Amino acid sequence: MEHDPAGPFADPCPTKTRADLEWDRLLEALAERCASRAGKRLARALPFAQTRAEALATLAEVREAVELARTGEPVPARDVAEIDDALDRARIGAALANEELRAVLGLLEAARTSRQYLQGRRQIAPALYAACAINPELDSVARELAAAFDPDGTLSDRASPRLEALRAERRAVRDRLVRRLEDLIQKHEDILQDRYWTERDGRYVLPVRSDAHERFPGIVHATSASGATVFVEPRVLVETGNRMKMVDAEVAREEHAIYAALTARVAEDVESVAAAARALAHADVRAAAARLARDLDLTFPEVPEDAFDAGRGAPEGAAARVSIELLGGRHPLLALDGVKVVPSDVAVSAGRAMIVSGPNAGGKTVALKTLGLAALMVRAGLPVAAREGSRVALFDVVLTDVGDDQNLHKNLSTFSAHVKNLGRILGETRPGALVLLDELAGGTDPREGEALAAAVLDSLCARGGTVACTTHYEGLKALALGDPRFENASVGFDLGTMSPTFRLIVGVPGASSALAVARQFGIPGTVLERAERFLTKEAVTFEQMVEKLAAERRALELAREDAEREAAASRAKRRELDHEIERLREKERGVITRESEALLASLRRAREDLRAAQARLRGKPTEEDVRAAARAMDAVGQKMSLGGELELRPKDEPPARPAVDPAAIRVGARVYVPRLRAEAEVVEVLSGGQLRVAAGALKLTTSIAELRGTGAPPGAGAPAAGAPQRRVDLDAAADPDVPIQTQDNTVDLRGLRAHEAVAMAEQFLDRALGAGRKVTFFVHGHGTGALRDAVREALRASPYVARLRPGGPGEGGDGVTVAWLKW
Repeated sequence: MEHDPAGPFADPCPTKTRADLEWDRLLEALAERCASRAGKRLARALPFAQTRAEALATLAEVREAVELARTGEPVPARDVAEIDDALDRARIGAALANEELRAVLGLLEAARTSRQYLQGRRQIAPALYAACAINPELDSVARELAAAFDPDGTLSDRASPRLEALRAERRAVRDRLVRRLEDLIQKHEDILQDRYWTERDGRYVLPVRSDAHERFPGIVHATSASGATVFVEPRVLVETGNRMKMVDAEVAREEHAIYAALTARVAEDVESVAAAARALAHADVRAAAARLARDLDLTFPEVPEDAFDAGRGAPEGAAARVSIELLGGRHPLLALDGVKVVPSDVAVSAGRAMIVSGPNAGGKTVALKTLGLAALMVRAGLPVAAREGSRVALFDVVLTDVGDDQNLHKNLSTFSAHVKNLGRILGETRPGALVLLDELAGGTDPREGEALAAAVLDSLCARGGTVACTTHYEGLKALALGDPRFENASVGFDLGTMSPTFRLIVGVPGASSALAVARQFGIPGTVLERAERFLTKEAVTFEQMVEKLAAERRALELAREDAEREAAASRAKRRELDHEIERLREKERGVITRESEALLASLRRAREDLRAAQARLRGKPTEEDVRAAARAMDAVGQKMSLGGELELRPKDEPPARPAVDPAAIRVGARVYVPRLRAEAEVVEVLSGGQLRVAAGALKLTTSIAELRGTGAPPGAGAPAAGAPQRRVDLDAAADPDVPIQTQDNTVDLRGLRAHEAVAMAEQFLDRALGAGRKVTFFVHGHGTGALRDAVREALRASPYVARLRPGGPGEGGDGVTVAWLKW
């Protein structure tokens, strides 16, 4: 919903509010952080958003500028000259001077830098990119201007061919003049005052003694202050000097023509240039807001919906959402002055009033100003001095009555001015108004003032205003006890140190502590005792009640602080435990790494033993060589067998695991593979009860019957003392020499015809004997069985085969034949 500029809430910051809250001081702090004069001027007149969409867009721009600065890429801002007057002259066709054109050029170069910066960050700063858009066609204008000037700012000879020719002629004429002058100095040295030449009114002259000027033919152009020297233009140089003057005039006319042409070029895009100037000033203010947010530790609050339009026919109930809640709120101007501000939580909503009480100089007025400044800052698109999680509505207007408005010229006392201002505030209060009243209805008879204050608060709440006030009236403090629209708050006072704490406490009224403060500042004790006797019984009782509540509140705060310290200690202990667990895990990983290295070393030694055995069998081995090779291979076999040196034996391995339910087998299921002594994942289910599993990088084919469940068996306990913990493998029980299948001892015969497969099997047997292998694997597959039968028949008839058997469950089943060779 658009804002109605003719309405009473067009300006959220009336003159009284601006002065009470010192809004201009905050704007000046923003201006000081701007780089350009245009940015400073815009910051000092920072506009307030007129619609909710405009306010949110402005906040988004500043938020993006803050994030860019936080990442080390702040929005570029530099001091560029203001060119508004120059552009106005260009609009009416007047030629711009050298300085004005160079100012336009400087602005266009800064505009190009800003556009390229935002173009490269349009994904992370879309709001800034849209708000500071600059016409890229201005780059051509900047290039034309730049080509016309030299680095020192003078108009370049390249600006036009005629200018270049005229300047060349001027240099030639001047050189001739200088040479003739130097010759004349040599010739007439006796009548010259000194050996130099100079210029007077654009004419080249020599310093002639006044008593000898009649002996030197020429035109006198000036004399020295003492009259002893006459500056004479030699007659022989008059014609050349005249030519120099004519060339100078032609150069000036050409330069003016060039300036006019450049001005016309600027005038063609004058509105785009003006828009670029506004965009640069806008970006400068946003960059300054980011610096202000960094310096004052400002954060972006949540902005409740519909709040801005609550006073303009918004749906019923919208007024209740017009609220402000600051978490750890701080007065930004005090922080700007370097004062260590005590943060406080403060909140108030529409139709309700917060009544702040407590001792003088305790921070009551500071709390009001903190609320008002936060409301104005959000309307202006600035973050607020509070913690993350704060909520600030977009208030239509902030109305204040803070400070002394006594005016002797208008015959107004302090109270009269106060009441007049209250009347204005009552007339302007409605939903969407934030009302801040300092010492409401003070400065008059306490009983009447208290009654007036209560009536004013009641009326302001009834009108839907969001109200906060300070008071010393006990009657106002008691309002919150019977009316839910009112809420007490107080600034703390430490009776031990007799000083305010400046922390705002919501829900508890505050004692004025006037007598305690008076005692601190030297009022005699006898006077204070008399004052205590003059207090009414009700006043004493109320004061005692307030002090009791304050004491209980302090006790609760101490208990909360203790709880927070214990929670912090628990978190620290938890971090220590997590660190210790991680340290133990690292230690375990180190142990596994060392065991792996030892295992690899054992494998290398076994390989070396096998190679040594193979070397002994090459050529014509003796019987002793054969026996030594057999012993070496037996040793390697023992190392690689179950229970051997190279077997991985997990700690605390359970003696048995439950069988796997075939119905539960599917791709992705976790199973335990006894041969691997590890869990694996099913990656493929084959026919005939076979499947492929993967344990890390290792994959193998096995049968469902061999697998076990991943859980430990119920009731499985530790083995009895002294009982052997070795597992029994069925294949190992059937075969003393456990066959280990490798790529070297396996041949694949699948896809061959029977006679081809038999021939390849016999060749493989020959190679296996030559390589000293004891066991071989022949993969022929299942098929019709013809290939399998032919291979096995050939192996049984072979003189090299000692025995053979079908493959086991983990070896390929009946599709594989395992054969032991004779030695």
